[in-house]
Formats: sequence, structure tokens, C-alpha cells
Amino acid sequence: MELSNEQLNSINHVNGPALILAVPGAGKTTVLIHRTYNLIKNHNINPDRILSITFSKASAVDMKNRFYRTFPNFSNNNIHFSTIHAFCFSLIREYAYMKNTSYKLIEDESNQLNKYALLKKIYLDVNNDYITEEKLDTLLNLIGYIKNMMMGIDEFIDHNKVEIENLKTIFTQYENYKRRNNLIDFDDMLTISLEILKSNPYLLEKYRSKYDFIQVDEGQDTSRIQLELIKLIAFPKNNLVIVADDDQSIYGFRGAYPKGLLDFNKQFKDGKIYFMEQNYRSSKNIVSICNKFIKSNTKRYDKNIFTTNGHVEPINIIKVKSPKEQYDYLMEDLKNKDLSKCTVLYRNNLSALGIIDGLEKNNIPFFMRDRKIRFFNHWVIKDIINLMIFATDTSNMVIYETIYYKIKGYISKKQINYAKNLNRDQCVFDRIMDFPGINDFYKRNLRELKFDFKKISKRKPIEAIKYIEYFLEYDTYLRENAMKFGYTYENLNSMIFYLKLISEECEDLDELIGRLKHIQYLCSNSSDNKNTITLSTIHTAKGLEFENVYMIDLVDGEFPNSSSIESFQKGELDLLEEERRLFYVGMTRAKKCLTLITIDSMNNNSKEISRFLLELQKN
Repeated sequence: MELSNEQLNSINHVNGPALILAVPGAGKTTVLIHRTYNLIKNHNINPDRILSITFSKASAVDMKNRFYRTFPNFSNNNIHFSTIHAFCFSLIREYAYMKNTSYKLIEDESNQLNKYALLKKIYLDVNNDYITEEKLDTLLNLIGYIKNMMMGIDEFIDHNKVEIENLKTIFTQYENYKRRNNLIDFDDMLTISLEILKSNPYLLEKYRSKYDFIQVDEGQDTSRIQLELIKLIAFPKNNLVIVADDDQSIYGFRGAYPKGLLDFNKQFKDGKIYFMEQNYRSSKNIVSICNKFIKSNTKRYDKNIFTTNGHVEPINIIKVKSPKEQYDYLMEDLKNKDLSKCTVLYRNNLSALGIIDGLEKNNIPFFMRDRKIRFFNHWVIKDIINLMIFATDTSNMVIYETIYYKIKGYISKKQINYAKNLNRDQCVFDRIMDFPGINDFYKRNLRELKFDFKKISKRKPIEAIKYIEYFLEYDTYLRENAMKFGYTYENLNSMIFYLKLISEECEDLDELIGRLKHIQYLCSNSSDNKNTITLSTIHTAKGLEFENVYMIDLVDGEFPNSSSIESFQKGELDLLEEERRLFYVGMTRAKKCLTLITIDSMNNNSKEISRFLLELQKN
């Protein structure tokens, strides 16, 4: 295999700390496995003395397999390719054996005792309310962020907007319960390992002596605590090589710490920095635009991505009026393409729903990389379905009690409680009219509501949803309460848009519920369709490449997201720069054709073209 001078310089680095900055498509895995071979073959390093740390288990397996495929004569050697968590878990097990104790991992949802169930119970005990799936995700991310950034809970709360009620109490109870019962989650593997190494000189020295050379892949995804652990073990030899691209650091919400890369020469005065700037993946058109685009970020190493590949076609920026036009464009453009070489990328998984609906109607199978869509069980969807169910049986107080305050009507809790004790087979509104002293204003409201629900019961699902949205003023409720629930109004409004999209061809409520279940099934079982078009968030697509890449829903507030725009308006750059890095990662997945699509409006709300597209148009 012919290697470039850039690659050879990195491969031939042996002693001392080094940072290898590898742009997208630069062949970083090739460099890591060849460097491993170089240490063993040309410098007589025992393979047992080399530790290669990767970001994910899949990366570790892939790197190991590629090493043995490239160098089959070394298949009998035990080359260590490991995730940081696997490394830490082995350290913890050794420590537990020494101390005659044991730790139990609580990451598996199929076990009765797991972190998800534990946090749900603590949240319920503390807030006297059930946690939603979205809030549980947020809570888990916050706990992970706090621990990976080596912060205290008070420090985090002092410097961040907190969307979880009584976060400090929940965090403290969760941590204390685990400590008392020797339970650990993935984040604890890191914190406990650091505690062990700092408090146990024997184990620290053992692990320092065990490895003479440490290599870290995807260094931009390394958190602050992971970097501390790696530096601690590498000291004092400091034969530490980190392969990274600060321009592809996109996991800030998990605690990824690109500042550690930017401060490399402060941490290692004798450290060397190698640049791998040649992209072997993409056409000259794509590389040139991406190079100019990422330079708008200020907190980065000054790199110039280039390629010797030829021009293929200009980047396509497509402007359409509506999401439906976006899907129609995609279906038409995909007709003559090899689908296995195509991907549709998006900022948020919710965007997949419209694509799935379109692909299914056109009998096109798909492979979905992120199957966890927070839509089918979302409270907004449940509200609207419940309102439609209630319309078919207005005596159903159990349902009405959960949604009456979210629509027009001015009905009080006292009136609800009074009506609950009357004839359960009678219409809820007729029961409330019997409330002592109720005035004519309320009676008019109740008669109007009764008539509204009668109308809803006779309409097709899409018209019923529109009626609920505007005439029952559910849209007003979302607009007024979105921020209180930790959402943007746009996000909640898009939920209704996708529900209407899915309901378009449904004749009645049963058909709509059946179609929702069908689309959910398609998402969950798409793994059987490997040789077709791939749907993915950009986060999950990192490291992949496709001949044809479509990036969709490119509007301000979506991509970049609202919080990054708000922070930028306050003079804070970090969030918007991470959004730009994410956009850059999406674009650099493309080998030949890159299509970027923006829309004018969604669900009767106008949208602004993504500021990133405006930047690209200037280049």
C-alpha cells in the first residue's frame, strides 16, 4: 500500500507525545494500524506493551480486524484494541478482587435493577411525578456530562440552565444509592478508575509499567476525565499518540473536550503535532467548499483540507416551499441512483419520519441507523390521539381529565371533580352543566365544546387534527407552555406536522393508529435492509462515507439549533461552533454528490434558511 509523506511522518513517530490531526477521509485508521505494525516490526516492541484506545466498541473491533487483514502474519499476536470503558472495567475488577468486594453494572435495561428504572423511581419519589422518556434522556445526558467534565453538581447548576426539577437532589440520591450498593454505570467506570489510580500507588505503577506505548483514536471525542486517565497512565514515559480532528468534535453534550486537544502543547512541552490534511474520500468540489466553511470557526487548529481527486459536480443547494416538496424532490432524485450508495442525513431523528413515510409509499426499503425516535410515545401525540378518542365517546372522564386544561373551555378542577361523581355514562359536558351555580357563560362554553367534539368525531384524521390544533386552541397551549416543559415551540409544532403527514391517507382513527404502529415497526426492523438507502442523524453517520449524501431540513432553529443561536446572540461561540462542526461532518460524508435542502415553511409556520447555507453561498 502506498502511503503519503504526511501519513509516513505520523507512522514513524516512536517516542514522546504526539498529536496527529487528521482531516475527514485522511486515512487515520490506516495510520494507526501501520504505526502499530511499525512499533512491533521495526522497533521490536512487544505487542503486549501497546495499548490502542478507541471511542466505541465497533471501532475497536474494526481496527483489530483491519490490522489482521493488513498484516496476516501477526494474527497470532495479541494486539490490544480497547475502548476506554473496557479498559477501566478491567481495572475496577482487579481492584475489587484485591479488596474482596464486587461491583454490579446497571446499564442493561433487561435486568430488573438498571439505571433507567432507578432514576425513574428517584424522580418519582423526589418530584411526585413520572418522568417522560425525553426528560429521562436529558437527565442521563446531564449526569454523564457532569461526571465526564469532572464537575460538581453545584458547579454545574451555577453555570447552566437546568431543565430537570430538583436535579441536585436526584443526582445526589442516585450517586449515594450506587455507592452504598456497589453499583456502577458507564460514567462510574471512569470516575472510580481515576479514584483508584490516584489512591492506589500499586495499581497505578502496575498499569504504568504494563504499557510502554498508548495510542488514542478519535481524540476529539475524548472527555475531560478520559483524557486525565490516559495522561495519568502514560506518565512519565509519555509515549502517547492521539489521533484526532478538532473540527469533528461533535459530542459536547456528552462531555467531549476539544480544549484538551487545543491545549496539547501546554500539557506536553515536547509534544509534536503532525498534520494529515489530504482527503482521499471526496471530490474537489466538496473538499474545497468544506475547507472554506469550517474556517469560520475560531477555536481550532489552522488546517487546510485538500484532495487530488477530480471535480465531479457542484454542491446542490435546493430550496423548496414545504417539507412535502422536499420529500417529492428526494423520491424523484433517488429514482436512478444506486440506493446502497445513498444516505439522507438530518440534525434530529424526528426528521426521519417524513422520509420514512415517503419511502414506504414508494415501496422503497431503507436502513435506519438510529431507531429510537421520540415521537410515537411523545405526550403531544398522545394528547391529540386522546382528544380524538374522546370525541368518539364524550363520557370518557378518564381521558378528558388528562387533557381538559390543554384546550379552550375554562373548565375548573372543581367542576371536573364534581362531574366525576355523576352518571358515568353521561356526556362529560352535560354532567358539568349540573355544577351548582354554573353561569350562562360556562354553559355556552360547554355546549360549544360538545359541538366541537361532535364535529371532530365525524372528520377524517387529518381534518380532526387541524381542528384540534386551531379551533380547540391546542396550538396556543403548546406555544404558551413549550419553554416551561424544556422544549421550543417549533419542536412541538413539528410533532403535529409529522402526525398530520402520517394521517393524510387515513380514513378514520383506527387506520391512523394502525399506520403509526406500522411506521414504528418499520423503524424498529429496518436493520434487515442493509443493501439500500441509509437514514441517519449526522452524529451516528460520523466515520461513514457515501457517494450521494442528502442533508435535509436545513433551517435556522433546526440546524443550527435554537440554543446555539441564542448563545451566539449573547456573545458565546461554543455551541454554534459545535453546530458548524456537525454540519461539516455531514458534508464530508459525501464522496461525489452532496445535496443540501432547505424549506420555506412547515405546518403554516415560516422558516429561515440555515445560516450555514448562507455561508456556503458566499463561498
